[in-house]
Amino acid sequence: MRQTVAALLALGLSLPALAHDDATLDAMESPNGGQVRMAGPYHYELVLGKNAVSVYLTDHGDQPVPSAGVSGNAIILSGARSTLALSPAGDNRLDGQGEFQIGPDMRAVVSLTFPDGNTWQTRFTPWERMQQAQGAAPTGEAHSGGHHHH
Repeated sequence: MRQTVAALLALGLSLPALAHDDATLDAMESPNGGQVRMAGPYHYELVLGKNAVSVYLTDHGDQPVPSAGVSGNAIILSGARSTLALSPAGDNRLDGQGEFQIGPDMRAVVSLTFPDGNTWQTRFTPWERMQQAQGAAPTGEAHSGGHHHH
């Protein structure tokens, strides 16, 4: 009996970690149509447009985190390397602009520093998410404004 209880406790403690792996996040519908990744205590959702990016901030409960006082950058790797400065653009969104190519080899690294001084970074493979979610090329809009809660 003790072993069963211990096994159930171990399984229960490991489930939250499994609930937020990249494959699970990619399988979920994102609020703004972008790719979601964990970064410390946050979720970052990267939404790409033509030479523009938006990053939406939420906590692990999918509650919006204000972007006021947050700064950082997005490094886009697709053929060449582009670094886009990100700045608050209202509510829980940061925006940045710069030239980059959207393509199958695309990778992105988003690093944000919060008002408490902590910096959190995560990596994206946005092409895979764009193909899964849209099945077509991006429209050029960096953010759709639509919301979905799960």
